[in-house]
Amino acid sequence: MSGIDAPESDQLCRGDDSLQHRCGAKAANELDRFIAGRSVGCEGVGRDQYGRTVTVCSIDGEDVADWLVRNGLAFDWPRYSNGKYSGAQKEAERAGRGVWAGSYVVPWAYRACIRNGGRPGGCSD
Repeated sequence: MSGIDAPESDQLCRGDDSLQHRCGAKAANELDRFIAGRSVGCEGVGRDQYGRTVTVCSIDGEDVADWLVRNGLAFDWPRYSNGKYSGAQKEAERAGRGVWAGSYVVPWAYRACIRNGGRPGGCSD
């Protein structure tokens, strides 16, 4: 999706109880519950550096990316968003939702760690 980045499926974060959990898997599961069989409409807005289609998606008029960020399940990615989701991210952070309840590594830094030879568990907080 355009302008956001979510944790990788194997990425670990710590919750408010300091226990590690797979925050990427949690984000995927929460998104599945949010969709709940409803129709998702997506519009292509470009291609990324790997040639993948970048989209803006909505359900019943609600921006899915905004919902993910507002619930602390994804991050506003300033490099690509021009701050579009920064307000939603600030709201999630203030409320301690999702990743904001504990500690995390932003997904783009996590992937860079893996590319540089880090182990998935060694690229967390």
